[in-house]
Amino acid sequence: MDGNRSDFGGTSSLSNKSSMDVESARLLEDSEKKGPDAKDGSMNSATISATGLKVLILLAVQNCSKNLIMRYAMQSKPEILYSAAVIGSETTKLTLSICYILFVDRGTLSSIWRFLKQDYKNMILLCVPATVYNIQQTLEYVALSNLDASAFSVLVQTKLLATAIFAVVLMGRKLNRAQTMSLVLLTTGVMLCNMKTESDDDSKYYSSRSTGIMATLGISLSSGFASVYTEKVIKVRGNNDIRSSYSLAYMQVQLALASLIIIGVWAIIKDFGSIFEYGLWHNFNAPAALSVVNSAIGGLTVAAVLKFADAVLKGYATALSVILTGLLSMFFFGTQLSSFYFLGMVNVIISMLLYNNKALYESMC
Repeated sequence: MDGNRSDFGGTSSLSNKSSMDVESARLLEDSEKKGPDAKDGSMNSATISATGLKVLILLAVQNCSKNLIMRYAMQSKPEILYSAAVIGSETTKLTLSICYILFVDRGTLSSIWRFLKQDYKNMILLCVPATVYNIQQTLEYVALSNLDASAFSVLVQTKLLATAIFAVVLMGRKLNRAQTMSLVLLTTGVMLCNMKTESDDDSKYYSSRSTGIMATLGISLSSGFASVYTEKVIKVRGNNDIRSSYSLAYMQVQLALASLIIIGVWAIIKDFGSIFEYGLWHNFNAPAALSVVNSAIGGLTVAAVLKFADAVLKGYATALSVILTGLLSMFFFGTQLSSFYFLGMVNVIISMLLYNNKALYESMC
């Protein structure tokens, strides 16, 4: 996730640990102004301000609610078109972003058109991360159809490992000792969380779980690749003067349009027969619709407050969301969590906090 004004305004840096929707929306922003550990001025690694605390809670609740609501919608494995879910999410984002421009920014439809024409080259570059993001959204539905929310929330943190690997391979970046230790802890934690217990002997359950794990690892790989690709493109092209005069809502419109074009083509190629026979929204029940709307609104809300979240706070927020998801999954879905899961969760949480928190590493060593 990346920093920006809470009213969709202003520009700032792109963090290479961000979620895909916000990362892509900020493609070609002036990330060179700050490094990955840079602060936005609203808080620091030693203390958390009142505003920072509110943002931390918001980020944690949003991450947690997205996982739980999507799991609730998909646990019965409804036969919906995943392309329809992505189209619904991106259409919601597009509609809300346009409304924001019209009624809050006091912009016009012509200003949106003017921005899209002026920034058309970046629209083309957006196609790569937009494609990857569409894949990621689709895989989320597959993963949470086959995995409980608690396991998914831990396993998806392997995107940190994927990002680090792509950064080393594609950009020649070197990991410091704290980051290496963090990735070892992360890998160990994920392995512990997915250790088989005596109650897991059902072959059907095991097959479903394997599908969910593979889908989640696909999410991590796509997120890691998109992060590094985005940063690499930014470094090649440098700052964008056009974007500096428009708010984030315009970039969200741009990203949503790119995503809709790509997922629309994919839906026609893959799902045309089903769409023609049953319609795009066949079997799309209320929980599935809630999941789509929550995902869209949550992504835009998080994008709007991330000016106040540095890398350390985002680590805390992710750790808190993992804990909340595990506990609430037990309460709402009756998920049985083994001692291995709790040991693994502790490893994953420590790894996330350690990866970007130099002060924590220095105090431990």
